[in-house]
Order: sequence, then structure tokens, then C-alpha cells
Amino acid sequence: MSLENKKKLNPLIADWPAGAIYATSWLKKSGISDQLLNRYKKSNWLTSVGPGALKRAGDEVTYQGAVYALQKQLDSSIHVGARTALALQGKAHYLQLGNVTATLFGGSKAKLPAWFNKADWNVKTEYYSTSFLPPELGLVDLELKTFTVKISSPLRAIMECLYLTPKKQDLMECYELLEGLTNLRPQQVQGLLEACTSVKVKRLFLFLAEKAKHSWFEYLDLSKVDLGRGKRSILPNGVLNAKYQIIVPKELA
Repeated sequence: MSLENKKKLNPLIADWPAGAIYATSWLKKSGISDQLLNRYKKSNWLTSVGPGALKRAGDEVTYQGAVYALQKQLDSSIHVGARTALALQGKAHYLQLGNVTATLFGGSKAKLPAWFNKADWNVKTEYYSTSFLPPELGLVDLELKTFTVKISSPLRAIMECLYLTPKKQDLMECYELLEGLTNLRPQQVQGLLEACTSVKVKRLFLFLAEKAKHSWFEYLDLSKVDLGRGKRSILPNGVLNAKYQIIVPKELA
């Protein structure tokens, strides 16, 4: 785009981060009319990603550019989570070659817009809507080339992995991932455990953390963590761990 042509653009469009998606509903609220958007599209400055979303012409966009729109423009709680977030923070290197699925989490009332589901992001995306953790707790900023998105911190991400086990996430893999989280802060771990509403996640997290012999585990106050009552069977034909009342695979017993 020439400098002369760029000067003709609305400043909002001119400062568009490369690779980012913009929601048309947000653009309209920001004062850009349908007529102006249509003019930009006809002039090949903008192209449609789907009904309700646009990108800069010629841009290569990813699901991360779409998450940017969800968070920054639509005020959505949807974020990159679980092992995808761990991989993006260098906590799951061995998973990157085979990790062709981008895992997203959002609050119980958060929904992906139609344009997100219809677009081709060159990777498979899986979305889980749940409030087992507060939507704003345990997120960190991930700086990409031209914009920033919020993703799960390693602590929240491993809890999301445990939420998905055993149907969507292998428990042994969770243990290996948790083994690598040696530098978690006890205060942050305590806060997320107390805020978590999933008994399964809390019991598994504590069981695996204790098994990994992390030094931060010793500073946790388990009397403040509601672990529920009764046994929980994670996998059939496993072994009962008496302390946390969970039936786990023999490999972890």
C-alpha cells in the first residue's frame, strides 16, 4: 500500500496490525460506516474472512489473529489454553511437532462467532466453554509480531489439561508436563486451587504435584482447598490413591 493511499484510510484502518482480524460490529461501533467498509473492500484494502470479520488484503492470518479480535474488540473471555498455551510458552517443546490442534477455552456463556467457525485457520481448533476457573484468573500476555493476546499461564494451562483428561488429554502426558513446572509460585497455585470448582482437577493436580516432588507443593495450605467427598474414578481398572480418593492408572500409582 502506497503512502498516498494509506493517508486516505481511516486512522483505525491505517493502524491495523498485520495478521489481526477485525470484527465488523466493532468497526461500526468505532464510527466506520458500512459504506466506508464496502469502499475499502472494493478498493482491495480489506477482504472478508467470513460474515462479520475482515482482514487486511494480502495478510496471512491465523487463529491467533482471530483471538485478538475476540479479546480486544468483542470483550470475550475466550483464550488460548491447555497444552497449546504451554507450547507457546516453551513448556511443551516435544509436543509442538505433533500438536496440530489449537485448544481454546472460554467462560460458560462465551461462544465463538460464526465467522470463526467457518474460517480456515490451517489448524484444527477445539473450543471448551466452562467456568471451572474464573475467566480472568491465571492469564498472561503473549506478545506476537504485531499484537498481543491473552493466553493461559503455565499453571492455568496444566489445570485446563487436567480438566480435559482422560477423554481429550492423556493423563501421563499431564504428569510429564506438570513435572516441568518447577518454578510455580505457591501463592498463585493456592489462589487458583481455591478458585477452582472442579474436584477432579484439584485432586489430580495435587496428586501429580506431590508425586513430582515439587518444592512449591510444601507451601500449599490444603485445608483451604475444597476437595469434595467420595471417590473419583479417572480411568477404569486403575489403582485407588487413598489420600486424594482418586482411581488413577497403575503407571501413576
